[in-house]
Amino acid sequence: MRQRALWSVLLAAGLAVAGCGSAARTESPSGGDSQSKPQKLVVWDWKSGEPAAATYIEKAKADFANRHPGVTVEFVAQPFDQYYTLLGTAIQSSKGPDVMLFNGGGQLRDRVAALLPLDQYVSEDKSRLAGWDAFSKDGKTYAAPVTLQGHPIYYNKALYEKAGLDPANPPKTWEELVSGCAAIKKATGAACFALGNKEGIGIQFFMSGLGSGILTPQEYDNWIAGKRDWTSPHVKRIFELWKDAGDKGLNNDGANSTAMFTDIFRVFETGKAAHIIGLMSDVGHWKDFAEFLPPDKIGVMPAPVVTDGATPSLPYDGGIGYAVAKWTKAPKLAADLVRSLTSTDALTAFYAKAGAIASDTTIDVSQAGPAVAAIVPEIKTGKPALHVALSSKTVDLMGRLSQQLLSGSTTVDKAVEQLAASDRTG
Repeated sequence: MRQRALWSVLLAAGLAVAGCGSAARTESPSGGDSQSKPQKLVVWDWKSGEPAAATYIEKAKADFANRHPGVTVEFVAQPFDQYYTLLGTAIQSSKGPDVMLFNGGGQLRDRVAALLPLDQYVSEDKSRLAGWDAFSKDGKTYAAPVTLQGHPIYYNKALYEKAGLDPANPPKTWEELVSGCAAIKKATGAACFALGNKEGIGIQFFMSGLGSGILTPQEYDNWIAGKRDWTSPHVKRIFELWKDAGDKGLNNDGANSTAMFTDIFRVFETGKAAHIIGLMSDVGHWKDFAEFLPPDKIGVMPAPVVTDGATPSLPYDGGIGYAVAKWTKAPKLAADLVRSLTSTDALTAFYAKAGAIASDTTIDVSQAGPAVAAIVPEIKTGKPALHVALSSKTVDLMGRLSQQLLSGSTTVDKAVEQLAASDRTG
């Protein structure tokens, strides 16, 4: 079962596109982590080129330099849409960065053969950081979590008010949600959901954001544990609702041609949709939305109940984390760099600048605002996100099938059958 830290105060990862580049692997002296002459570590990620992450990277580099003054660190920000392809090429040749960033879940678990287990290096950090399970496989830890990633359902309180709805009492069932959305549409013209599925990512948010209101608690736990019953009518219901929402006009127009990052977030921020299944990280989240919406108009609601007996919970996991390549010539140094990238000072800077829900449970976010105040208490009882439990192969297939479901070129039964087959082999 996943680690769920008790949070007295929170702290505050996600997906975003950064600059591009390439770099050769570390040219470390022979003899492992010998300090006999200067060394260089290379880091690949998609975050370090972003302005919001600049202070975080500076703090991490300063912490590392203080402990290893003779070691040079080079960050190479790769474009996110090409990141795993570039990383795959490096893995095939066993040449590339010493340290690399991963999304939690299948993207990391599918590549652990190329990664160094970090347990012996990060034992002191286990109680301070949360989200480790998303970066673990078969009892071994392969990356240290930088952020927590979850999928809260945000709603625009101003649109609720214009439609005569109580913004302090969001819908608790799917029927109430659909009814409220009809009132909002009539009063404001806004869609019910802001949905971007150009990359096939929207279905991941939909499944995990709404899934705890659809699956029974036992079905949910079994899913996370790998005992997934694709014949369950409740699993099928996830995809039926996905298709129904499109067929009945609950989504913004052109969902399949709208990019999740970051076009769809503007649809919500500008009042063209009343709800969005967003993120807890540094994009598509409470702080991002606050650039357009007053903080007191950004609501956070639990998943509406679809199935009797379902227990809505916040879906979250480790968001992004840094791992060490098995081929590095300086494993201890590389692991120390990972520790600097997850140090309290560095993660505090990431939270303060980008609004990221960091993995560090000691960071005080009590002044963050109403949306974070609504999210924080739910972390104590939150459960892992449904889509993160799937292999990257199955998630990719689900993205393609989700586009076909919205376009009407496949059926729910056919889609679920294909996903079940992929999950069995994955």
